[in-house]
This record gives sequence, structure tokens and C-alpha cells, in this order.
Amino acid sequence: MSAGGPTGESTGTTRHPGEELPRSAPRHPPQVLLHRLRPPSRWLVGRRLRVRLHGIEHVPATGPVILASNHVGVADGPLLAVFSPRPVHALTKREMFALRGMGRFLLASGQIPLDRFNTDPAAVKACLRVLRDGDVIGIFPEGARGAGDFERFHRGAAYLALVSGAPIVPVIQFGTRVPGAGMGALPPRGSAVDMVYGAPYRLDAAPWPRTREHVDGASLLLREHLISHLAQARALTGRELPGPLPVAEVDPPSSVA
Repeated sequence: MSAGGPTGESTGTTRHPGEELPRSAPRHPPQVLLHRLRPPSRWLVGRRLRVRLHGIEHVPATGPVILASNHVGVADGPLLAVFSPRPVHALTKREMFALRGMGRFLLASGQIPLDRFNTDPAAVKACLRVLRDGDVIGIFPEGARGAGDFERFHRGAAYLALVSGAPIVPVIQFGTRVPGAGMGALPPRGSAVDMVYGAPYRLDAAPWPRTREHVDGASLLLREHLISHLAQARALTGRELPGPLPVAEVDPPSSVA
């Protein structure tokens, strides 16, 4: 799973093209498999990896939440969906839905397809429906797998928080890719993965229309919060990120802010 932001916001323009508050999708994404698969999936993953959760008390037990995670490897999305304290509807790059056998499964398990290279109103509406129904979405603000240090940062998480008023809980994942491994590599069998949840970051819901400069500013502040949480997670676990992907395997960045 890999997704940045669905909005297409960019610096240099003043207001959204629309005149009304974005409408939510007519239906909530499927949830049956999202709930049923988590216990057996935890058991299966637990046979291969030692997943250690830190700070789960920071995830509100009820109400809308945006989980904003760093992104270093292919395992980040599934681990976020399986081990988070609450079920997660994760923004997932549309290319994953084109893989044989994956599209139907991802949709049935409540994941939200995202076009990373164009403004995606359907993804926005799906996320807003989840949040307005009091549930959880997962987003990777870096937009693609990489070093996981938030050097690259998109605006989707801040935008959704401004629209919905939902708190953003930062998540740092360590151990999902070893140094030098490619983007599709899984953690070695028996290795430890640490998932560190941080204090929620809150943005007041902004009246419509929001200026893009407002979204830009909110996104910069959110990035600082996530970078600060990364430093705290390093200190807590004593672990480091794996570094950049091999040059030949760099995941192409999205053009969607």
C-alpha cells in the first residue's frame, strides 16, 4: 500500500476550484472483511515476525482518526491495517488493485484506491465518508516508499484534517525493510518490527473555501510534528530507518499533493 494525498493542492494558487464543501461518498467502504481478517492475520504475521506496538493509547478509542505513517517498504500498509488498535481504511495506490487477485480483495477489505498522479475526487469522498462515520483512515504522506524520514511530504493528510476536524495520529514503523533491500522486500523471518504511535495532532476544521496557502501552512506544521515524533520513536526504540531505496528501485513520486 502506498499513497500520498488525494487533493491535488499545490503552492501558488489561492482557492479551491469548487464552491461547496466536498460531499462524502454515498456508502461507507466495506467493513466485514476489514474486521474479520484482523485476528487471523495477526496470528499469521506473528508466526514470521515479532511486531511490537508502542503508544497505542494515543489512538482515540472512538471517533474519526487519521493515521499518518512513514513509508519504507511494501509491508507498511498491511501491518498498519492488521495491527492498528482500530480497523483502518488505508489509501492504497490504484496500481495495487490491478494486480491479479488483489483488486477484489482490497476493495472487500475496505481499502481505498488512490490515483497518485491526478486529483482524485472519489478517494477524497471515500475518506470523508469514513471520517464522518467516525472511523479510521490510513495515509502515507510521503506518497511513495523511500527513506521514511518525511523529506518528501504531501498535503493530503492536512487537507483531510482541515475538512473533517479529525485528529492525525503519527505512526513510525521500524524494521519493515532492511538497509539495502528493494521496495518489494519483506522483513526477514524472525525479525522485529516496531510500530510507534504518537500524540495526536489537531487542526480545527476550516470554513469553506480554504485557501491552498492555508493547506500548505497546515501541512508544514504537520510535517514538523511527524519529524519530531520520528526523533522520539528513535529514542524510544533505539532503532534507525533503513535509508533510501536502491537507486534502480526508487518508487516514482506522485504528482498529487
